[in-house]
Amino acid sequence: MNRRSFLGWTASLGAAWAALSRRAAAAIAEGPFEVTRTEAEWRAMLSDLQYAVMREAATERAFTSPLNDEHRQGIFHCRGCDLALYSSETKYDSGTGWPSFYDALPNAIGTMEDRSLFFQVRTECHCRRCGSHLGHVFNDGPRPTGKRHCINGVSLVFRPA
Repeated sequence: MNRRSFLGWTASLGAAWAALSRRAAAAIAEGPFEVTRTEAEWRAMLSDLQYAVMREAATERAFTSPLNDEHRQGIFHCRGCDLALYSSETKYDSGTGWPSFYDALPNAIGTMEDRSLFFQVRTECHCRRCGSHLGHVFNDGPRPTGKRHCINGVSLVFRPA
């Protein structure tokens, strides 16, 4: 490989990385939403990790959320707007390291196609009221839905019954 082809290859790799970065940013739902806040308001109410996950579609590390081991009866709410999202009755241990549910409460979440990973299409889910990123929905869950809502714990607040 000569210097010219190496520089061309490096430039192509950089362009691909930039394109993927733009696609990752596009994994955030666009409104309008019932609850809206400025970036400054979101940053003031959320930790750095919560902001990265909920507003920039980052992912918390597996097995780090205390909600993964939450087994009491109750409701999981959106940290961004307090909308009730998931019932503990649909929570199960998927073994993935994130709180997992086989169904959301009615009219609680929105979904959209997420192409932020190279050669993979996923279903992103977000709070339908404020647009906060929650996680992804996969087709490998238990009955009765066959769905696995794999949710970042930092996006949720649990309220016991």
